[in-house]
Amino acid sequence: MQRSRTLAIPMALAFTIGITAPLQADTLRIAIMGEPASLDPHKISGTWENDVVGDLFEGLVTEAADGTRIPGAAESWEISDDGTVYTFTLRDDAKWSDGEPVTADDFTFAFQRILTPATAADYAYLLYPIKNAEAVYTGEADPSSLGVEALTPSTLQITLDRSTPYFLDQLSHYTAYPVPSHVVEAYGNEWSRPSNMVSNGAFQLQEWQSQTRITATRNPYFHDADNVALDEVVYFPIEERNTALNRFRAGEIHIARDFPTHQYGWLMDNLPEAVQVAPYLGIYYYAFNARDGHATADPRVREALSLAVRRDVITDQILGTGEQPAYSFVPPSVNHYSAPTASFTELSQEERLQRAHELLQEAGYGPDNPLELMLRYNTSEDHRKVAIAIAAMWKPLGVEVDLYNAEVAVHYSDIRQGDFDVARAGWIGDYNDAQNFLSLLESDVSNNYGAYSSPEFDTLMNEAANTQDMDARAELMAEAEAIALEDSATLPIYYYVSRNLVSPDLVGWESTIEDIHRSRWIRFDH
Repeated sequence: MQRSRTLAIPMALAFTIGITAPLQADTLRIAIMGEPASLDPHKISGTWENDVVGDLFEGLVTEAADGTRIPGAAESWEISDDGTVYTFTLRDDAKWSDGEPVTADDFTFAFQRILTPATAADYAYLLYPIKNAEAVYTGEADPSSLGVEALTPSTLQITLDRSTPYFLDQLSHYTAYPVPSHVVEAYGNEWSRPSNMVSNGAFQLQEWQSQTRITATRNPYFHDADNVALDEVVYFPIEERNTALNRFRAGEIHIARDFPTHQYGWLMDNLPEAVQVAPYLGIYYYAFNARDGHATADPRVREALSLAVRRDVITDQILGTGEQPAYSFVPPSVNHYSAPTASFTELSQEERLQRAHELLQEAGYGPDNPLELMLRYNTSEDHRKVAIAIAAMWKPLGVEVDLYNAEVAVHYSDIRQGDFDVARAGWIGDYNDAQNFLSLLESDVSNNYGAYSSPEFDTLMNEAANTQDMDARAELMAEAEAIALEDSATLPIYYYVSRNLVSPDLVGWESTIEDIHRSRWIRFDH
């Protein structure tokens, strides 16, 4: 396993490079934040993958430029009075990029596929509101029993176990995208290769050079193709933010998804028209491994580590682009929810450190038995700086930290397998609801990286899921979050802001709380 190391980029060189004239006007070039694990909507879990897959595919519901939900592959829908039955009418002109029609059967096929245990989709649990979805995913029910039915080739009916207020928002997420049954059945798991893939979004896949570029061209069969201005989108997987900044300044890319925080001041002085910083529906946190055999399985150790972290130092001195210290797991901008905060917020920093020392002593750690931890993070200069700072904050407690880094897909694969004590993680809301964050702490959820488990927490979340009154539902989820905070289930560090560099030559980019930007809305101002 490679130890933490980051290549330094000479910034003096970067500052000698100016922004040149735009490249080919009809080609948009985007630096995404990592190499996709796949372009199969059922095999991904990252925001960087969403940048590509969200251009290639379209769900029943999709996102407008400003982030509001609008009709996608469905032109309309009806919802039963009890909120459990959704009936969608597909567009007459909904087609795959090979000209075949998109049918209700394609959606039925896709929902059954993502929930089939053999698919092993990390995000399948997002679809659990659908009738029998969890039973299908766990192998207790046949996929044919799923509450998704093609009534006619253009009519799809989805039945839920219970009314779910955020379900339409969920349907814009890539877990609910259709996949072409005729292609998947022909090519199996190789259907998403460039030579095989067909898609129903504004763009179609042309080329994928691993770790280099992904190229997509406008899909002539897309129902709104006449209003898509771009001929081509090229995505460059660039994890080093300094490299992305240099290429942006050289005019080689038009959009950089994220930029180095230490360059924020210089960027505001020199390229203010390109800087896009906005509130973001996300939490940056460290996962604690609660599995047997790890020191962090002891809640006293987790609490001590959390107490020692000075979040304000990280947000104000290390990052400095508007992030806010996090003392709850659910961000403050979530709809219809007031998050509880960790109890230690009332303590001074001196009192926090004193309590942390006491907890570690109670757990059996001290000068004769120092606490040793493996801390993993994915490759990024900012992640490295945060990890180094937190390791330094733990040092007065006698904690010895080994830092390990890996590129993003490998990092998340490793931590899902439990190969860590503490691991950097982040979560961006898939829909604006507290459940989307708190579900990460439910037992046996694949994105519960630390395998935290609390029967009381699970019970409250289940009660909330079955509660129709929005106020009562929010109170139950707040009770559940309070338990997780008391257990130090995770280490919340800060609430995100989105950071992007966007060429002033582009029109159609709008900052949104979810930081979702579909290329179909973007054009060059020329």
